[in-house]
Amino acid sequence: VQLQAFGGGLVQTGGSLRLSCAGSGRGFSSCNMGWLRQVDGKGREFQARIGWDGSFIRYADSVRGRFTISRDDAKNMISLEMNDLKPEDTATYYCACDLDKDSIYDFWGQGTLVTVSS
Repeated sequence: VQLQAFGGGLVQTGGSLRLSCAGSGRGFSSCNMGWLRQVDGKGREFQARIGWDGSFIRYADSVRGRFTISRDDAKNMISLEMNDLKPEDTATYYCACDLDKDSIYDFWGQGTLVTVSS
């Protein structure tokens, strides 16, 4: 499975961004997919997760109500719509695939930087 995340950029507080993750390779459609973010010097932090068949969606408390994860299997795409962005949302965002469905991510995209200015 190969993943490529894109869509990051610079946005003002209160603004919106849409991140996308293009997937390819055998097994992508079977992945439980997640978005995680990382700030320099810290570990990757869970943001959102969606089941391989869309049967469940989970959000971190800090983003629930502001972020929306979705998937379009016809396009092999996972998206993260981010609204009402805050400076603390500034981070590098990664999409990841949990192919074995054991809550451990097996494949990662390269990350896309989101910067929220105050």
